[in-house]
This record gives sequence, structure tokens and C-alpha cells, in this order.
Amino acid sequence: MTKLTDLTIAAARDALAAKEFSATELTEAYIQAMEAGRDLNAYITETPDVALERARESDDRRARGGHIGSMDGMPIAMKDLFCTEGVLTTAGSHILDGFTPPYESTVSANLRSAGAVMLGKANLDEFAMGSANITSYYGPVKNPWSAKVGKDLVPGGSSGGSAAAVSGRLAMAATGTDTGGSIRQPASFCGIVGLKPTYGRCSRWGIVAFASSLDQAGPMTQTVRDAAIMLGAMAGHDPKDSTSAPVETPDFEAAITGNVKGLTIGIPKEYRMDGMDPEIQAIWDQGVEWLKAAGCNIKDVSLPTTKYALPTYYIVAPAEASANLARYDGVRYGLRVPGDSLDDMYMNTRGEGFGHEVQRRILIGTYALSSGYYDAYYIKAQKVRTLISNDFKAAFEDVDAILTPTAPSAAFGIGENQDDPVAMYLNDVFTVPTSLAGLPGISVPAGLNKDGLPLGLQLIGRGFDEGTILNVASVIEDAAGFQCKPGKEA
Repeated sequence: MTKLTDLTIAAARDALAAKEFSATELTEAYIQAMEAGRDLNAYITETPDVALERARESDDRRARGGHIGSMDGMPIAMKDLFCTEGVLTTAGSHILDGFTPPYESTVSANLRSAGAVMLGKANLDEFAMGSANITSYYGPVKNPWSAKVGKDLVPGGSSGGSAAAVSGRLAMAATGTDTGGSIRQPASFCGIVGLKPTYGRCSRWGIVAFASSLDQAGPMTQTVRDAAIMLGAMAGHDPKDSTSAPVETPDFEAAITGNVKGLTIGIPKEYRMDGMDPEIQAIWDQGVEWLKAAGCNIKDVSLPTTKYALPTYYIVAPAEASANLARYDGVRYGLRVPGDSLDDMYMNTRGEGFGHEVQRRILIGTYALSSGYYDAYYIKAQKVRTLISNDFKAAFEDVDAILTPTAPSAAFGIGENQDDPVAMYLNDVFTVPTSLAGLPGISVPAGLNKDGLPLGLQLIGRGFDEGTILNVASVIEDAAGFQCKPGKEA
């Protein structure tokens, strides 16, 4: 019999409907797994009491024939960037010590309304700033695949705790947020599915802000079908969020038909970079062959401003972070470090409360927004961002989706590249352009490298056309047959 913690959302949904087990039993299995897997440091705050209460509510609904939501009884991890009423919310930062929101984020409220069971708050890079989940005040997260190579590996970031929880079967699924690749890259490193929806598909209300024009919530799951189910529960227009798109939420699961015959898939020549890891190139080429075999047409496309995406991102994102993080001053909530004056208190609190990477990005952003540099840096970066978006628009006149690698490498060791921020930023080279253009992207596990570590392929779609990339992703998933699990036996 399949272990309860190995079940997908789709499989658990059917089994719960057939009364093979209860939501409480399913949740108890995950609570035990969560306790046994604490060495991964995937969670900042565990909420077993909340989980059991919501699981019992799910069982009661089924017993009395009440409405059953699409995520009813499913135990999930909530990235600790989502405000959760009455539950500690830290954003992985010392400066939010003791912050317990009196309100619920829209996405977590939507999931709760759909019946989801919250196991706890997942670890992350501080304020979602990082690509390795090593900047958290609560310590680094360990990739569950570490046992395969005998050394501690990063899970990717910033949603590394969410990815590790799903990969290590400490949660059935998890929420993530993606600003420049923070759902897709950790999904690739941990051998799971990660979907960044179109900007505006999911509400940002109640999510601790990093870069407001880029942040987008999305699901991290074991399978493509699970991602479709979970996105349907998360998405929807929210009048409380001015960037939430007033569009209908389609049936994403129904879009997964497995029929992609006649679709045209673009291969961007600019993503074939000098010195690319041969194993990344090989898995990309394999993805092309899988889609050809499924009846897709393959077409080379050009995204000429790709080379400017990373520098553009690392001006726009820190600038917005500088503005967003100005609110953390020790006055209203969180950490307060006393000083001889109000200015001293501000400086002491922010100096002690923010980690080095957050301070670095605030300084970069403040500089880019300062008098004399605003036009030279920030305005110019916004103009280049428009060119990047226009490149995608032109490409999508000829293709239905674009296929690329997700990340330039497999997971690397904790501590590697830690003192080289530029090397760390390069982890997002394939994911950042999609974020700047506000387009949907999904990472699907496609194979293993020579060390037995997962490698992902990314599909990019037109705005609000998540259905197409989910469908194409399901074809890659079936062709890859990726059944490997972390651990020495993988």
C-alpha cells in the first residue's frame, strides 16, 4: 500500500472520497513526518494543533454531506511570507520577531476556504531575497536530496523550505512566492513541480512584500495535475489588491488533456549560453525530442534583450525592496533595539534586524533611487524591462509556449558561492526574464545528473494562459517518468 505521505493531491482526493482513510489520519501521518524530518529545517513554525483542528473540520464536512472544496483535507506548508491570522509570521527575518498578524492573506484564506490543512510555516530566504535558502535568520534549509551525494545541499530559494517540505514528503504541497525564480528554481533543485502564475493571477494582499511589481504566489507540488488543482484554489480576483487581475479563474485541471499535437514550442537561442553545463543542454535537448514525439512543432525564437534581464532585475527588485522595507523601523511591530534617540533606535533595529543580503539589496535599491541616479538606473531599467516584455510578445505571435532549462545547474553544496553574490544571482538567469515580463512559468522535473540530482525544464506561456503550459508540462512529466525520491535509494 502507498504510504499516506507519498500520495498526490489528486490521489488523496479520490481516496478521501472513497473513505479509505480520514483527513485526520492523513494529517497525523504528515505531522509525524514533519517531526521526523526536522533536520531539514524546512519549517520555521509547526502548527500541528491548527492542522488537526482543520482536518477534523474536513472530516465533519464529509460526514454531514457538506460542500467539499478542491483542497479539502490536504495537508500543506505555507511559506512564511504569507500572513496567517494568529500564527507567527517572520519572513525569515529577525526584524519580525514576535509578529503575529491579526489578519489572513488572501491566498492562504482561499486555500483554507477550499479545505486545505496548514501544517506550518515554511522556511525561506530572509524577505525572499536569495537563491539558496541560506539567508534565513532561522538557519539554512537542507535539500532532501543531500543524502544522495553525502553532503548538505541547498534546496534553492527563496522558497526552499516549501520545496524541501514537498520533496521530503513533510507536506503534500506548499505555497511559494516567485519574484525572479523563487518557485521554479527550488522546484528544479528538489525534483518537484513549481508554477509561477501570471502576475496578477493570485492576490498579493497579506504577502510580505519584496518587490511589488514582481512578487507572485504559486503552488509547489509533486505533480503537474496537483499544481493545477492547487492553483485553482489559490487564484481569483481580489479587490483588496490593486494589482490583482479582474479575470475569471478557469478550470486548470481540465486543461490537462495530454493532447499537444499541433502546438508550436519556441526554443530561444539566447538561452544557449557559452559554457553551459552539458548535462543541462542534454536534458533540454531531450525535452525537445519528447515534445516532437508528442506532435509538437519546434521553432527557434529570439529574445534579444535576454542578456540584460539579470542587471535589469537587480536594479528594479532592490529599488522596490528599499521602498517596501522602509516600514520595518522598530516602532509598530517586530524587533525593537533601543537607542539614545529615535534615529539611533531606527539604525540599531535595522542594523540588527536585517541580515547581510537584505542590507545589501536595500543599499543597492536606495542608491538606484537616489537623486542623480534615478534616471540613470531605475528609469533605464524599466525601459529595458519593457523591451524584454516586447521580445516575449513578438515570440508568442509564432509559438504557443517556450521551453528552456529551469536553472543553470543542479543543487550545489551549502556554503558554495556564499561569498560571491554575483555567482548566486546567476542561479536565476533562466527564470528572471519571465518574471520581468509578468508571464507564467512552470518547472517540471525531467531527469537526474551524473550525481543523481534532479534537473528541471521550464515552460513559459502567454499571460493568463497557464492552461497551455500545464498541459505541455504534463506531457514532459509523462515522458520523463520522473519517479525518483530523495535519499540514498533514489
